[in-house]
Amino acid sequence: MNIDAIENGYVIDHIPAGKGMQVYEILNLSTLSCQVAIITNAKSKKNSAKDIIKINSLIDLDLDVIAYIAPQATVNVIKNSERVEKRKLSMPKELKDVIKCPNPRCICNNEQISHIFKLTDDKGTYRCLYCETKAK
Repeated sequence: MNIDAIENGYVIDHIPAGKGMQVYEILNLSTLSCQVAIITNAKSKKNSAKDIIKINSLIDLDLDVIAYIAPQATVNVIKNSERVEKRKLSMPKELKDVIKCPNPRCICNNEQISHIFKLTDDKGTYRCLYCETKAK
């Protein structure tokens, strides 16, 4: 396997094995015109396996979305083929239009308003701002 080095872009590392495609899809990386590499089930020293995503462009990344799916992930910023920053992620306190409320009677499912979820505990539980239904 041969994956070129990144000149300017990101390496999203330490994604739990099997979650890489979910990160890829929720960030809409298929719409990019740059190179994107997804490595699944790579060997990991911390865990038995991990996923990695390499993006060869300095795009706007929604770190909150990545942290929601993979809070233990790290985002390495690459400039001129060198890592210039390593960002550790933490669970966002609020998610807007990332999760859809599972309650069919909730106002956000029946009106033209945003789906807003708040982090309610240290276990990663998110609840709808309007009806307090737990996210799946």
